Amino acid sequence: MKHLPALAFVFLTIGALPPMAQDLPPGLSSASLLPGWTDQDGNRVAALELRLEPGWKTYWRSPGDSGLPPSFDWQGSTNLAGITLHWPAPQAISSGGDLSLGYHDRLVLPFTAHPADPAQPIALQAAVDFGLCENICVPAHVVLQSAPAADSPDPVIQVALTQAPQLLDTRPPCRLTSIDDGMRLSAVLPDEDRTQAAAMELVDRPEVWVSQPVLTQDGGSVRATADFVAPSGAPFDLHPEKVRITLVRADGAVEMQGCDLQD
Repeated sequence: MKHLPALAFVFLTIGALPPMAQDLPPGLSSASLLPGWTDQDGNRVAALELRLEPGWKTYWRSPGDSGLPPSFDWQGSTNLAGITLHWPAPQAISSGGDLSLGYHDRLVLPFTAHPADPAQPIALQAAVDFGLCENICVPAHVVLQSAPAADSPDPVIQVALTQAPQLLDTRPPCRLTSIDDGMRLSAVLPDEDRTQAAAMELVDRPEVWVSQPVLTQDGGSVRATADFVAPSGAPFDLHPEKVRITLVRADGAVEMQGCDLQD
């Protein structure tokens, strides 16, 4: 089952104005909601910005066997119907023999806020839980409020939007077997010589824990194998078309939706 590093707990509330540096949890130099702009459909395009101290990291949405992915509570917002996150490609980070997926230095995580009433502005407030790691790992909690939307797009957010993984129109071959507490899926990766790390996720099933895929040689290819463990702790119906596979490379990342089940 999933193992997390030793953790200390730090909680922080941040308003519209930046806090003093001494109020921040270890490893974090600033946190804010970039206000962004309103598009022609009435959607608010904004971003979470985290600036990290040197040597510290934070995590991607699927960090690996250890690590805390960011989670969001938007209940303090008004005129908000929903949020779509646009994750930048993560980096493969090796620490103490463990491999995780995340970000160094700075994370700008764009999102689209969908209005309940497109004719009215959206006011944004987010309670965010996320992990910070150097030699120790600290789960931090911040409450952030955004200034009103600007009249024009923010170039910082626009650049971050271009850093999302490239979507590939391919479905790699895969195999599926049952294990004592869930299911095991392995897939043959394309362009394996460029892949530093891989991730697998089960779309729309956040309660299913997925291990960091293990990369092994399979003839002239590389196979990624991961375990999928549901809360039941038993084998379950896993639909290969719902598996999202991300390959992390030095120059970014690519994603594939679904895999073709082989006999």
